[in-house]
Amino acid sequence: MSVPAGAGGGALRTTVVVPAYDEERLLGACLRSLARQTRPPHEVVVVDNNSRDRTAALARAYGARVVTEAVQGIWPAAATGYDAATGDLIARCDADCELPPDWVERIERAFAADPGLRALTGPGVFAELPRVRRALADLLYMRPYFVLVGLALGHPPLFGSNLAMRASAWADVRDQVHAGSDAVHDDIDLSFHIGRGRQVRLDRSLRVAISARPFRDARGMVQRVVKGVRSVRIHTPGDGPWARYGEKLLARTRRHRATHGTAPTGRPPTT
Repeated sequence: MSVPAGAGGGALRTTVVVPAYDEERLLGACLRSLARQTRPPHEVVVVDNNSRDRTAALARAYGARVVTEAVQGIWPAAATGYDAATGDLIARCDADCELPPDWVERIERAFAADPGLRALTGPGVFAELPRVRRALADLLYMRPYFVLVGLALGHPPLFGSNLAMRASAWADVRDQVHAGSDAVHDDIDLSFHIGRGRQVRLDRSLRVAISARPFRDARGMVQRVVKGVRSVRIHTPGDGPWARYGEKLLARTRRHRATHGTAPTGRPPTT
């Protein structure tokens, strides 16, 4: 198997970040799926977010590097993991995920093939649900997330259980995001800052198995929605979708002119 190379010719290295709070019951399956990767990750970083069980000990038993985050919440924990990463790419999944064997390999190949790609994401599959309920969960939860948040962003949103970004992209935005607070939706906040247009890609075939436990926590589901709305509001109107769509159109026009010497309408370029 050939190893994906970065722009400088060296092999890309992927750090996988797994935020965890009291995840002793589910973390083992996640880490076992990472151990079965066709392209082993450079490292696995588990962020212990004040766990009261054996989460940290279990992570170490599987060979993961454990870092701690005292501020409670998924966004502070995830950001601590991103800061701790030493790879060229930072991949993120949740402790209740089970990754397909080629997950890391596909991520590295995608970034190696497109030097302009800043972030990549894919959907989750509620694999534990019966077929009909799984289809309904996808129709009522997963697809609306990508469609509705994508409209607010002007590009695909990142899905925290299944995302990857260049370490350089995180370095560019780490001081801009609202990672010190759990009052915003981490995926949406990061999506607003990480990149625009073609810099963020949704690959619907890059799927990971995730737990259906969000559907068993009505209060948690409401909190997710509230955080999502709040995250959109704090970024608009100054960083809203129309500004992003305008930037995409301008970038498309510039690319067309550089290639063909005319704007997409066929008018000659202005000087």
